[in-house]
Amino acid sequence: MKRILALTAALAIATGAIAQDKPLIAGFDGTAAPHVMAKMGGGVEGFNIDLILEAGKRMGRKIDIFAGEFSGLIPAMNSGKIDFVGAPLPVTPERAQSMLFSEGYLNVYYVFAVPAGKPDLKALEELKGKTISANKGSSYDKWLQDNAAKYGYKSESYGTNADAMQSVITGRADTGLIGNTLGAYAVLRSNGQLKLATLKVDQGLVFSAAFRKDDAKLRNAFEDALECMKLDGTVVTLAEKWFGSKTAGGPAASTVFPGYGVPGTTGYDATPHTPKCK
Repeated sequence: MKRILALTAALAIATGAIAQDKPLIAGFDGTAAPHVMAKMGGGVEGFNIDLILEAGKRMGRKIDIFAGEFSGLIPAMNSGKIDFVGAPLPVTPERAQSMLFSEGYLNVYYVFAVPAGKPDLKALEELKGKTISANKGSSYDKWLQDNAAKYGYKSESYGTNADAMQSVITGRADTGLIGNTLGAYAVLRSNGQLKLATLKVDQGLVFSAAFRKDDAKLRNAFEDALECMKLDGTVVTLAEKWFGSKTAGGPAASTVFPGYGVPGTTGYDATPHTPKCK
């Protein structure tokens, strides 16, 4: 009997070890350059790829990458096809109702891309009568839909950020709404065809990694690794590498926030903790 119990215990330990060693699958928007983008020879690269893979190393877990359209990532996570979303993903109150978030690692605001030869946009009232494009399913897309009646514009959704920006270049849209880091890169890659308008929408949002509601353990483990990366300057270094500036990520790139998650949102855990950094 003792031998059977010993064998059962050993099997349980071995099974647990196997489960622990199983790679985590992280989902990314494969078109959100320079956060995530295709690289020569296959695969993807970018700020978020470097960030998530480095966090995996510090967690002691291998990370497998799933790159797809943004609109399919959250359903894939909730169905168990992937373990978490490394997107990039801005945290909104609506999203916080249905998933858990790590603390923010970049500050984010919305910017308007316009054709280089067209007039600047300086006020929201100037959007009246215009057609505005955005990546389908993104927070930018939602903002456009929520505010269309108020400001009198027409919103159009595209499968990728690249397609949304291309619609501005070709004249199908008058302007496109996108995140600050994505917008800067889109302008850089447009060969002088796009510029960023003065007009910005700052809602105090941050980019974060998202997890299933029932997976606080993984969220917390990731956040511990992320906080260590902030403390030793890794996140700021990655921001400089991919965005061209140490300050591009804003204060969130170097600020360790109390508790787990984004303060003030549903799912935030205020329990004090100190990350164990190696």
